Amino acid sequence: MSPEAALDRGLGELGLGLPAGARGKFLAYLGLLAKWNRTYNLTAIRDPLQMVSHHLLDSLAVVRHLRAGRLADIGSGAGLPGIPIAIAEPERLVVLNDRSQKRAAFLRQAVIELPLPNAQVHAGRAEAWQPLERFAVVISRAYAELAEFVAACRHLVAPGGVLAAMKGVFPARELARVPPDAGCGEVIRLSVPLLGEERHLVLCRGA
Repeated sequence: MSPEAALDRGLGELGLGLPAGARGKFLAYLGLLAKWNRTYNLTAIRDPLQMVSHHLLDSLAVVRHLRAGRLADIGSGAGLPGIPIAIAEPERLVVLNDRSQKRAAFLRQAVIELPLPNAQVHAGRAEAWQPLERFAVVISRAYAELAEFVAACRHLVAPGGVLAAMKGVFPARELARVPPDAGCGEVIRLSVPLLGEERHLVLCRGA
């Protein structure tokens, strides 16, 4: 199966209402990722077919479970899940955060080249970030263990907002180590097309 066919099949299974031009931007993003990965080592996955399932579809599987509003992607790295979300939801402001200046350089280039007028980049440690306006959704795909993510990022969440942590298998041990006031009571099992691996989304509603 070609990456294009895999993407079409996966998008069909997810059933998202995508804007015009989204498919082309997803493929352009994969091209950028492959190009920059040769120098910057952004991701260990280099097979284009795996990039579709493990990066694009994995990121898009969370979209229907996220509330509307400003979103911060913490430890975005190669732009995951923030860039796929920004492509899928052009009306949502997405801020891509990473502490590495090299990764932030890639993110800025991706925002320009794709282009993504609804996306911005903030380089620096999440713990020290003091945005002028807080976020409805603060999401992380591989930033840290759940308790560390909550401790480092809860100050970024607007009143009524959520911290959203993307995990693999059900994170029972991580949930046990989270403070009760973090409000991490909602765990959603995700279905990611073509992946064949467990994925979960933990939503924390702590103050």
